[in-house]
Amino acid sequence: QVQLVESGGGLVQPGGSLRLSCAASGSIFRFNTMGWYRQAPGKQRELVASITGGGSPNYADFVKGRFTISRDNAKNTVYLQMNSLKPEDTAVYYCNGIKWSGSWGQGTQVTVSS
Repeated sequence: QVQLVESGGGLVQPGGSLRLSCAASGSIFRFNTMGWYRQAPGKQRELVASITGGGSPNYADFVKGRFTISRDNAKNTVYLQMNSLKPEDTAVYYCNGIKWSGSWGQGTQVTVSS
């Protein structure tokens, strides 16, 4: 059973925007803090942003002021609005639960390049 499905990535120029979506199974999503992670080539996966079940967000310093995480509890979906994208944001983006997690999905590729 597929538990996490990310979408919305693509190729964008520096300064551009993308909105990522992650559809999660209820067993992972419900009441859980959800996180967006990313992994660039040759680097470890890192946490980008998280949001509690009640909707309180938290951001890594390197995306503060540029990215916004949100969730729709009725749809078991978490979003990541990414603005003012930089080349260093290029990575595969994943979502997963933080308090409890599932198998990693395929992720969605974000490439920021002119």
